[in-house]
Amino acid sequence: MRKTGHPQDKWWNVVFFLTALLVIAADQLSKQWIRSSLDLWQSLPETGLFRLTHIHNHGAAFGLFQDQSFPLTIVALNVFITLLVFVFFFYRRFPFLDDKLGRPTLGLVLGGTAGNLVDRLRLGYVTDFIDIGIWPAFNIADSAIVIGLIIFAYSFPSISRAKKDLSS
Repeated sequence: MRKTGHPQDKWWNVVFFLTALLVIAADQLSKQWIRSSLDLWQSLPETGLFRLTHIHNHGAAFGLFQDQSFPLTIVALNVFITLLVFVFFFYRRFPFLDDKLGRPTLGLVLGGTAGNLVDRLRLGYVTDFIDIGIWPAFNIADSAIVIGLIIFAYSFPSISRAKKDLSS
């Protein structure tokens, strides 16, 4: 664990915020391009395994909880605030948040959550457009959240081993 006020702490906060901001920017710019270039349900190309399809998602990921936009907005807002609180106040208590991989990973999750939250607050739905085969359509924010969660899940076994080694 690092000491409070260590210059590297500030650097990792910058990495965290830069990652989140890049995800938000890429997500919002891509969604804006889709909304301005394709009509609702229009695909580019019209057929094929990989398409860009303009979809309005009034539910959660993969179309779950359709027409539950307000509760989903509240959940997303709570996740966003919780992540910020963890990053600024509790990360030293959690070793996986206090390393080179933890902050960018949290940035991915925060950026993805914020990207979809912006849509929900502004439009009342989330714009999805990446359409691969039979997989439900998704967007860059969804991808960032999933990648961040996969990295967290992957890092948990090494965290458990590190704690076990410390207690031995």
